[in-house]
Amino acid sequence: MHGPAQAGWLLVALCAATGAYCLLRMRSTVEEQRRTAGGEALMGFGMAVMALPAAVITPPRWLWLAYAAVFTAALLHALWSSLSSTHHIHHVLGSFAMAYMSVAMSATPAAHAHHGGAGVPALTGALLVYFTGFVLWSGTRLAPAGTGTGKGATGGGGAGGTAVALSWGDRAELALACRLSMGIGMVAMLLTL
Repeated sequence: MHGPAQAGWLLVALCAATGAYCLLRMRSTVEEQRRTAGGEALMGFGMAVMALPAAVITPPRWLWLAYAAVFTAALLHALWSSLSSTHHIHHVLGSFAMAYMSVAMSATPAAHAHHGGAGVPALTGALLVYFTGFVLWSGTRLAPAGTGTGKGATGGGGAGGTAVALSWGDRAELALACRLSMGIGMVAMLLTL
């Protein structure tokens, strides 16, 4: 994605940090956390590389096609996993969006940030609607449960709460924050497509 350089670097940092945390989640004692963390780490690092500003690197067409192949494989894995869990449907859409953006970039790598007045394609618009909705929904889930209580998404979990006993990989609110940041990144990338 080749938008303004500062925004691109911020997006790279956000996505790389999210990918790194997802790698930490792979050490979780909760099987479901481990299962989804690998795909989310791939998504975070993939988004970080894709968001590099054009001044740093303009990837050749074959690299975008390789990206499309990697995320198509991730899409197929997510489709298979979605048979057992509805949570994986979000991974299906994320992998599809990454493969879609890779194919779009391979078709017009030098001019992908300029639509030439053609408007937003319907598929891009549909993905934007989904990820914008996901970001808003995730944000409301992270908001404090009640005003003035000082309790977050875990229902308290302060210094004396049970949330402190959980490892960093098992913190549901941190996993949701990662998904939220990747959703924000996806919206930003789709807007520049």
